[in-house]
Amino acid sequence: MSGPRPPVPVPAPVPASTVSSPCTNICRIHAPTGWCEGCARSIPEITVWSRADDETRREILARLPERREQLAGQGIFIA
Repeated sequence: MSGPRPPVPVPAPVPASTVSSPCTNICRIHAPTGWCEGCARSIPEITVWSRADDETRREILARLPERREQLAGQGIFIA
């Protein structure tokens, strides 16, 4: 018989974010720009979002207004 098992390490909890996702559930990538037509984020920005800290999330959000204008100017941005 073996002795007691060592405790299983518990990962540190991910802190809750105060920065909401810009996702609009319109998830289509505009091929010429590589931005989502719903939220204007790039695939790398969408992918990192769930693990990003609030500062990173705010940096991503700061890029979106200009992108939305560019997409709207092409008749693409609908959200």
